[in-house]
Amino acid sequence: MGDFDNREREEVYSKKVRAGKRTYFFDVKATRSNDYYVTITESKKRLEDGVFIKHKIFLYKEDFEKFAEGLKDTVDYIKDHQEVVEKRYEFSESPEVAKADEDFSF
Repeated sequence: MGDFDNREREEVYSKKVRAGKRTYFFDVKATRSNDYYVTITESKKRLEDGVFIKHKIFLYKEDFEKFAEGLKDTVDYIKDHQEVVEKRYEFSESPEVAKADEDFSF
């Protein structure tokens, strides 16, 4: 019971973003001392066996500004040097069907 209570208490906020074949999770969690941090998880279903592969990074509040600055600079560089077609996907019951009707803007 103790471990379950700690896991429940740790998660403060969660945002799920579906983008094509990938899903991103932005989760705010709390340490035992109630300091918040962010986990960013990329989840993608492997076609061969249907297993979800996940990659996760932890972002601590003392790194927020530097991380955001680095991400913005990197995205701006790509946008300045190549055409970027940004899409927002809508999902139906069938996972193969996705419509692009809005864009993601930073």
